[in-house]
Amino acid sequence: MHNALQPLLLRPSLRFVAVWRRNLRVWRKLIMPSLLGNFGEPVLYLLAFGYGFGRLVGEVEGMSYMVFIASGIICSSAMFTASFEGMYSAYTRMAEQNTWLAMLATPLTLDDIVFAEAVWAATKGLISSGAILIVASLLGLVSDPRALLALPIVFLAGFTFGSLALVVTAFSRSYDFFLYYFTLAVTPMLLLSGVFFPLREFPDWVQHLAFALPLAHVVEVVRPLMTGSWPTQVGLHLAVIAAYGVAALVAATALIRHRLIR
Repeated sequence: MHNALQPLLLRPSLRFVAVWRRNLRVWRKLIMPSLLGNFGEPVLYLLAFGYGFGRLVGEVEGMSYMVFIASGIICSSAMFTASFEGMYSAYTRMAEQNTWLAMLATPLTLDDIVFAEAVWAATKGLISSGAILIVASLLGLVSDPRALLALPIVFLAGFTFGSLALVVTAFSRSYDFFLYYFTLAVTPMLLLSGVFFPLREFPDWVQHLAFALPLAHVVEVVRPLMTGSWPTQVGLHLAVIAAYGVAALVAATALIRHRLIR
C-alpha cells in the first residue's frame, strides 16, 4: 500500500529554486525574442479584435468590447505562455538536451525538477500577462488598482497550465505530439471560456463544459478585477484552478519518473 501511494506524495524541496534560477539565466540570454513571441501575438489580438471587431459589437456586459477582451487576453496569454514553456521548452530540456538527467546526478530529486518547471512556467505566464496588463493600463482599459490583484491569479493559472503541459510532455515522443493538445484542449478553452465572447451567449451545455475546465474560472476572477468590481464565488473558482494544477503536477511527476528512471 505504501509503495502504491508513494508516486502520489510529492516532496519537492527548496532546491527547486536552483532549477528555477537556471531556467531564468538561460531565458535572460533570449529575453527579447522570447518577449516578442509571448507578448506580441496577444497584443495583436487585443488591438485587432478590440479596435476592429469592437466597432461592430459596441458594448458587451455594460463595458466596451475593448475593455471586455483585454481581461480575457491577459488570461489566455498566461495559458498559452505557460503551456508552451511546459511543453516545448521542458521537452527540450528533458529529451533533447538531457538536462534533467544531468540534474538528477546532483542532490536534486525529480520532484524538485518537475515542481521547478511548473513554477517557471507560471513565472513566464506572469511575465507575459503582466506586460499585457501594462499595455491595457496605458490604453485606459483598466478601471483601478485592484487590477493588480489579478497578477497572483494569473500566476496560479500559469502554474496549472504549466503542470497540465508537463503531463503532455511526459507522453510526447516528438514536438509534433503537442499539436494534438493545442487542437483538442487549448484552442477549445480559448474559444469557449469567455475570452472573446460572454459565456451566457452559449448554450447551457457549452457553459457547463467551459466551467469544467480551468480557463473559464480564471476569466471569472480576473475580469471583474480588471473592470472595477469584485468577483463572486472566488473560493470555488480558485479551488478548481488549484485542483487542476495539483492533480496535473502529481500526474506529471509520476509519468516523468516512469519515463526517465524506471
